[in-house]
Amino acid sequence: MIDTSNFSKIGIIDFGGQYAHLIASRIRRLGIYTEIISNEESIEKYKEYSGLIFSGGPSSVYSENSPGIQNDIFQLNIPILGICYGHQLIMKYLNGDVRSSVKAEFGRAEMKITQPNEFTSSLSETEIVWMSHGDEVVSLPEGFDVFASTENCKYAGVISKEKKIIGIQFHPEVTHTENGEVFFKNFIGITKSTKSWNMDEFLNNKIIELQQTIPENKKVFMLVSGGVDSTVAYALLARALGNDRVKGLLVDTGFMRKKEVNLLKRTLKNLNINIKITDASNHFYEALKKQTDPEKKRKIIGALFLEVKNRVMEKIITDPENWILGQGTIYPDTIESGGTKHSSTIKTHHNRVDEILELMKEGKLIEPIKELYKDEVRDLGRILGFNDVIINRHPFPGPGLAVRMISSEKDESFKDYDELNSVIKHFKRAKVSVLPLKSVGVQGDSRSYKHCAVLSDFTRKWDKYNLISTDITNNVRDINRVVIQPFNKKIPKNFYFNPIKLDKSHSDILRTADFKVNQILNKTQINGEIWQLPVVLIPVGKKKGFFSIVLRPVESQEAMTANFYPMKRKILKEIVKSLLKIPKISYVFYDITNKPPGTIEWE
Repeated sequence: MIDTSNFSKIGIIDFGGQYAHLIASRIRRLGIYTEIISNEESIEKYKEYSGLIFSGGPSSVYSENSPGIQNDIFQLNIPILGICYGHQLIMKYLNGDVRSSVKAEFGRAEMKITQPNEFTSSLSETEIVWMSHGDEVVSLPEGFDVFASTENCKYAGVISKEKKIIGIQFHPEVTHTENGEVFFKNFIGITKSTKSWNMDEFLNNKIIELQQTIPENKKVFMLVSGGVDSTVAYALLARALGNDRVKGLLVDTGFMRKKEVNLLKRTLKNLNINIKITDASNHFYEALKKQTDPEKKRKIIGALFLEVKNRVMEKIITDPENWILGQGTIYPDTIESGGTKHSSTIKTHHNRVDEILELMKEGKLIEPIKELYKDEVRDLGRILGFNDVIINRHPFPGPGLAVRMISSEKDESFKDYDELNSVIKHFKRAKVSVLPLKSVGVQGDSRSYKHCAVLSDFTRKWDKYNLISTDITNNVRDINRVVIQPFNKKIPKNFYFNPIKLDKSHSDILRTADFKVNQILNKTQINGEIWQLPVVLIPVGKKKGFFSIVLRPVESQEAMTANFYPMKRKILKEIVKSLLKIPKISYVFYDITNKPPGTIEWE
């Protein structure tokens, strides 16, 4: 295992927040080794660190069984930074007061720094930060001073210089906090930590770790999708163990993109990856054709992957007892599946279903890049020798188009139209409706499953759409996502609901739409500006038998947070026209939701 005894390191105490590992990633990128540690460690363990960071979390500090901490930790004289829930927890333990916010905050906020200090060194009087909370601090413990506030949060930043404790309500770890890196650099300065970490070090240490943890008589059977994560994970395993000890399997689920399988065959062959491809599409169609619940869908897909893997292994491997399973799991897959002790499940990823968890318990699973985020995986891939054509491919979910076909049941339970219209009344000419279905989101570190508001295309200014989307999701509790209907100033009052089956005919409609969108992206050369562009088939249309497409282009670096991408109108118009020519497509929508509160994928 990695020897960290000589490292100057910072500990991230995980209270179940979506961003615990993102905090660690940010600080590692600044050259400081970090570890994720439990809130139930001994005081002696906490003494190993030059600084401690309390992460956010989905709980309220006053909820029954909410995670806590030992009071003695505040007597160690080690610098502590509390973020969101961590901030509120510190205030509660030191006799401050935390209550439910009058107005929850999810998204961009302007923060005024009123009392500059070491933590705010080199920052401006006004900073753009990212909020995601329903509770807030309303009074401070003795010895603490407020140094920053927002319009809706008086105690956005507090400090006790004597105790070396800082509490902040905003999230410096997400890229939407414009100078988040400066906040972390300042905290590192307060801890007096020294640089000792980079991706080259990760690679060297991970190779040693893999060689030590995988017995010499064991080989790895790797599930490969052709995406960045599984491809880099395969290459890392081959570097550590040798090509003879690693074999790859690509499962064609029937929910692959158009021409994707042939493209992957050529790509992987050029990379000298020992890959077998098996067509299991009919098997997946049969198992999923009646499924409407997004969680059940993902779990079925994950179980089927293993079933197919086992069937293929039986045919091509004569000594299965000497093989273990490999996956290209990265950290967002784990944390959004509720992978840490206190975290809330946002969505169960196909590589985090029960069968996979059982293999983990039995020591029959290896995930060589599970600590990394997508941007780190790409950095690692470059070190391993991959070119940018492979490394910069847009992320594509393991379950493929199956999680981009919304096969939900009709849901018209949304009733708060007066509240919704009250929120948008400040935006002249804006019309609003609500789709009769729900999608997955993330609000305050917890999973949400709520309705989507539809806006008319009332302005050409994307910043106005950003404002109205944030206003709606902050103020209307049953809405977690907002879309516009491009180039339409009027929108239908009611949408005809047409159920979608997860079969070949419906997936062919989405396959065609996805292919058309990507053709235009390639032609206009805007791929590099977009992190990911899910093309989603939803069960609404003008009449029976018709459906609609949602475009969900986002900007991001690590997928834990994202902004919707402000596409040039000329390109968007070409895409919309192309999609409306597809038989059975009635409408095209454009998702203007940031993450949070809307996840990148709809399911």
